[in-house]
Amino acid sequence: MAAIPNEDIVKAIGDKFADAVTVIGEPYGLLTVETGREQIIDLLTFLKTDPSFKFTFLTDITGIHYPEQEKQIGVIYHLHSLTTNTRIRIKVFLADGDVHIPTATVLWEGANWMERETYDFFGVIFDGHPDLRRILNVDDMTAFPMRKEFPLEDPNRVDKKDFYFGR
Repeated sequence: MAAIPNEDIVKAIGDKFADAVTVIGEPYGLLTVETGREQIIDLLTFLKTDPSFKFTFLTDITGIHYPEQEKQIGVIYHLHSLTTNTRIRIKVFLADGDVHIPTATVLWEGANWMERETYDFFGVIFDGHPDLRRILNVDDMTAFPMRKEFPLEDPNRVDKKDFYFGR
């Protein structure tokens, strides 16, 4: 089966979700759309179960932090149709302080660990997740290390002083 043209996917999503989904672009041919947390499960369900798309493989769920934006925290989903070799990226942006989004484990059991990792590093709370807890960092850690809230290097490190390097 041939790859589905992005225009066909955009039309089908537009017919089903109207203004609830916005097309961001097609960087490197990868269709990228944005929606809200209220529609994310409906959109993912549509893309997974529609017989013409069959986006049955959840490649990844991850987060992103843009501190300069009003809605700073983004949750990014990558889906792949193995039958047509077509891919799509879905973004949902959340305001800092209200980082709740429904879990995708109702559609893919493999979303479990991806959501735990996104929680662990970005602090996104996946409502309805069966076991939302840290997966890589220590349990009593209070920060979310992938957020851009801290300097990249400790300014108090003495081994980084220029005079140690003859400058």
